Amino acid sequence: MKSIANSARWAMAAAALAIVAGCATGPNANPADPFEPFNRGVSRFNDTVDDAVLVPVATAYQRALPQMVRTGVNNFFNNLGDVWNLANNVVQFKVQNSAETFMRLNVNTFFGLGGLLDVATEAGIPRHEEDFGQTLGHWGVGAGPYVVLPLLGSSTLRDTAALPVDRFGDPVAQMDDVAWRNSLSVLRIVDTRSQYLRASRLLGEAALDRYSFTRDAFLQRRRSQVYDGNPPDDGAGNSPADDGAESK
Repeated sequence: MKSIANSARWAMAAAALAIVAGCATGPNANPADPFEPFNRGVSRFNDTVDDAVLVPVATAYQRALPQMVRTGVNNFFNNLGDVWNLANNVVQFKVQNSAETFMRLNVNTFFGLGGLLDVATEAGIPRHEEDFGQTLGHWGVGAGPYVVLPLLGSSTLRDTAALPVDRFGDPVAQMDDVAWRNSLSVLRIVDTRSQYLRASRLLGEAALDRYSFTRDAFLQRRRSQVYDGNPPDDGAGNSPADDGAESK
């Protein structure tokens, strides 16, 4: 019941975001980003929180722990993520990807000390990352408008609607022990942010408009993910918001 309640709250939050964002549209809006004024405001808020909290904590984490330990933490969370990757690969009927993900999960869990060691990658078994937003795109659901979520960052309307399902499929989010669940959630956030410290510094120095650069890069990456790195080129100049709309 707790999982259902959490998912319902995520769904209501997504709906509220769509309503609020709808009020921020303008006559000269970018087709892929009709909510740009609202999104820029949320992006500035996220950047403020990032600079004030996440960057200092992630920097301290990176300096305090040796690379070997941080790699083990990252491997552990990647292994947990393969549970949901497997489910989405199966739902998309990707037989080979499903088999390889199943093999990764078992090899790393049993021979990699619960996922701390990435034995599967060393053995040449690739990771196939899939979330429910990609699954919806695979079955023809378009991405919809670009949105920036408070604290969560770049998304699309489709991916925002998929968040409750992704949360339901997250092993950490489904832990009953609140203390462990919260501790692991914070550790995962800090570990993830620490991996992009250098990239974010370079982005801040190189991009004339950080917002538009981040938006365009995100939409292009998501479209590529939906089509497993091979998005169709029909010569029609489709917007990234069209991903998932073509026949598969």
